[in-house]
Amino acid sequence: MHLEAITWQRMAERLAGHLDDHRPADGEAVWQRAGIDGAPAADTGVLAGHLAEELRRRGRAVLVVPAEGFLRPASLRYEFGREDVESYLGGWYDTAALWREVFGPTDPGGTGRVLPDLWDPVTDRATRSPYAPLPPGGVLLVHGPLLMGHWFPFDLCVHVRLSPAALARRTEESARWTLPAFARYEAETDPAATADAVVRADDPRHPAWTGIRT
Repeated sequence: MHLEAITWQRMAERLAGHLDDHRPADGEAVWQRAGIDGAPAADTGVLAGHLAEELRRRGRAVLVVPAEGFLRPASLRYEFGREDVESYLGGWYDTAALWREVFGPTDPGGTGRVLPDLWDPVTDRATRSPYAPLPPGGVLLVHGPLLMGHWFPFDLCVHVRLSPAALARRTEESARWTLPAFARYEAETDPAATADAVVRADDPRHPAWTGIRT
């Protein structure tokens, strides 16, 4: 895999330019949907923030949705224990709610009314956030872990990858039990092979990427 050094800001400019080049025609009630996939230690919110800022600078409406806002209740996440790898891979994130409340409204002919989050993992209660309107032609930007492999309809998907050593080093001690889950995710889903772009972020100060693959 050939990688070129790049800054986060320049990467955001390239990604925004790609979305602009493939934006819906004027008058079409169609939204673009982009995903930034990566483990919590990869801090996907950094790239999501830069990309959102760049798109807004270009006059695009953007809604950023962190996947962590769609965690399932603790009673379901911890049904088989607090450190169950299988549950983390398949049961921690409410993918059905993401389909229904985030992707469904941005399907062609949808309402554009997106629920930005559903569940607060700190209070373990519903957030009761109001729906956020995203006008036609806007960009929905979802970021977080384990996004690929669910057939989410991304027009552009970026995988922020850490080497196993960097992932272990940058994962908090209390969350290191998730490392086997991400090893399985890499082996079974192979996000680096299917993403439109792959970012190597072992040192977040000096990212490198593949560019946008066509």
